[in-house]
Amino acid sequence: MVLLRPLTLLALSVSVLHSLPWFMNISESQGPGTVLESFSFNCSVYTPTLELLYVQPPTTFFNPPSLTWRQGSHYVGKVILSSSVRFDALAVNHYKLQLRFTCGKQVTEWPLFLDVQRDPTHVQCAGRFASPAGELIQVPETVKPRARLYTLLLPGLELQGAQMSIISAQDPPHFPGSFSISQQGWLQAPAQGLKGQAQKFFQLRISVTYGQNRTCQGMLTVKVLPVPSSQVSFSARTQNVTILEDLVPGNEVVQLQAQGFNVRYEILSPVPCRFYSIGPVDGKVRVSTPLDLARTPGMAVTTLEVKAFELLPPWSSATLALTINVTSVNRWPPRCRPALLVTRIPETAPLGTVLDTVTCMDPDSAGAALNYQLWFHQPSIWASLRLRNRTLEVNNTLDCDTPGTCFQYKAVILVSDNGQPPMTTEVPVLMMVTPVNEFSPTCAPRTFRVREDAKPYMLLGSVVGTDKDYPHDNIEYYTSDGSATFTVDRLSGEVRLLGPLDYEQQRLYRLIVQLTDHGQDQDPTSHRSGSCTITIEVEDVNEYAPECEPPFQELTIQTSLGHNVEVTKMSCRILQEPERKTFSYSIVGGNNQSQFSLQGAVLVHSDPVLGSWSQQPHTYELLIRVADLGPSISYLCTTATVTVHLLPWRASTVATSTHKTTIPSMTPLLMTGTEAFWQPEPWFVVVLTVTGTLLLLALGWLLSRLLRGMQGTEGSTERFMQAPRMETPQAPNSTLNLQHFDGRAQDSRIGRDYLFNTSTGAWHWL
Repeated sequence: MVLLRPLTLLALSVSVLHSLPWFMNISESQGPGTVLESFSFNCSVYTPTLELLYVQPPTTFFNPPSLTWRQGSHYVGKVILSSSVRFDALAVNHYKLQLRFTCGKQVTEWPLFLDVQRDPTHVQCAGRFASPAGELIQVPETVKPRARLYTLLLPGLELQGAQMSIISAQDPPHFPGSFSISQQGWLQAPAQGLKGQAQKFFQLRISVTYGQNRTCQGMLTVKVLPVPSSQVSFSARTQNVTILEDLVPGNEVVQLQAQGFNVRYEILSPVPCRFYSIGPVDGKVRVSTPLDLARTPGMAVTTLEVKAFELLPPWSSATLALTINVTSVNRWPPRCRPALLVTRIPETAPLGTVLDTVTCMDPDSAGAALNYQLWFHQPSIWASLRLRNRTLEVNNTLDCDTPGTCFQYKAVILVSDNGQPPMTTEVPVLMMVTPVNEFSPTCAPRTFRVREDAKPYMLLGSVVGTDKDYPHDNIEYYTSDGSATFTVDRLSGEVRLLGPLDYEQQRLYRLIVQLTDHGQDQDPTSHRSGSCTITIEVEDVNEYAPECEPPFQELTIQTSLGHNVEVTKMSCRILQEPERKTFSYSIVGGNNQSQFSLQGAVLVHSDPVLGSWSQQPHTYELLIRVADLGPSISYLCTTATVTVHLLPWRASTVATSTHKTTIPSMTPLLMTGTEAFWQPEPWFVVVLTVTGTLLLLALGWLLSRLLRGMQGTEGSTERFMQAPRMETPQAPNSTLNLQHFDGRAQDSRIGRDYLFNTSTGAWHWL
């Protein structure tokens, strides 16, 4: 074993590979467990690995390399022969081992070449003879007795005094006779010959002893063939073959086939044959040494004279001129500058913008033409770039305003040569497209309505801004006038109420909302802005109940049969809001017989038909509800009291008049109701309904008690109030002549008698 050349490699964290041979000579006599070479490595921080990637030609003669830690960062690797090793320099004399050492992220690969040297003193049972299946030979049935069938003794065994014997049984029922082995190592046919044994198989177990008690065994199977009927011949006398120089030793070049019986093959010239060998049985021509036209130009064309012959008599033969042409192999892919193309470009770059230019050359053939092709990792962006004369350009609009269509493009420029086989180099392309703030944010004007009694922090609505730049609608909102009444949320655009509102002071507000985008440009300080106007209308809310003048009226009227009589016209207003003049009027109490109605603010008495008309005077105390209509519905109201004394119609009545008396000394009972409109939660409606019902019941009970307490005082005044309004009632000491009354009647309601004058309509209580 000779060390040809040391190699020093560097690995991560100062990893050093010492004394690594690239070429080694090894004897074919080396057996299992032999250490070819020990390699020293230094690798700190990481745990290294040593691998055997492949062997050419493929074989199982080598174990996976071992790697042992010694101390510190020092490791020792070994390549050891396996238990199946059987070197044969005549069959294969060259091996290539590809090794790889890994230390962290640092990976180093190198080849180890082994040249197998011939050892004349090394003899072993090898080949098919020593295999479990053994060697198969074919002999014709016409072979002569004691004829040589097979040579068992390999060159050199005769010098060591080898002894060979057949150790398997040769029973007469199955064997025509016993096969024998001569001193020269020849297997001989039985003394009886093999006549009549065609198509039979004879298995022979043979033991070979040589040297100092060195023994091996093998199996030999003899197949008896019928008498051949043809001679040895090739289909053509010449043959040309073209191969590549990258074939390794052991690779097949061509297989020759000759017609004949039990044909064997050999190379007649050149002798010795340095580059090729032929299988004696299968006729396969193989490479026996590395092909390198740069070192050995003479191997470009080699002509072999191959002989095919019969192994047994009559030993006919034929020759063939085989010409082998070796062509050079494309060993190196193109080399490009730059090896990695990284560029940055804004999305507004115009069509045809040059990104970079790739320059490549072929190490195998300087100046040779190369092929360039642009390949994309993402098919959706294939139209965005183009390759023109080795120049990478922008081919389409680079729009970053659609999600997932921008920011990073990955592509590869494939550069291939025209050698055999073609080789390709990949130039990765990474293009970063930077966003540009192109569009200003916008928003549509909006109008919000809010009641003047709205609470602070109430949500009025939202300003919806839009921005076409990506990320979309990345906007902040501001108010430009610094309003203390309203605020706009900076992120959501929600408009909320801050201060109180007063419809009477200001009914309309206009806010200018500023919109500013951010995070949409490579430059973080690049912003665009826009604005829109928000109109806020304040809705009026009734705050004051109407007041009527006077709040209490007492009237006496005399009706005419079948006529409507205007009783009075209500005069109401709101002092705090004089511009509000629209009210609604309704009779809410005292109109038991439905003789009164309201036509707007006018109270009208409707005289009943003749059949239901009463001839007795009657008093009605009417409660009239006056409500402010407000902007949409009624909210606040008040109640005015009108007491009407109704005198029945008399046939002798000449004229009807109405006398109105106002008693300012009496304090009227005013009931004010407030109706508020809002949309509460359902549970609150239930609670409010129950509470309101209980409150109304309590107020009704209290009002009934007050009315009962007032009946005692009203008894004395009622008589006075029900006196005729056409004439002043007489005091007890009056000198009125009772003869002025010409009739007497009884009030059906209270059962009291009174006198009346049918001519004048005057009457007097008794």
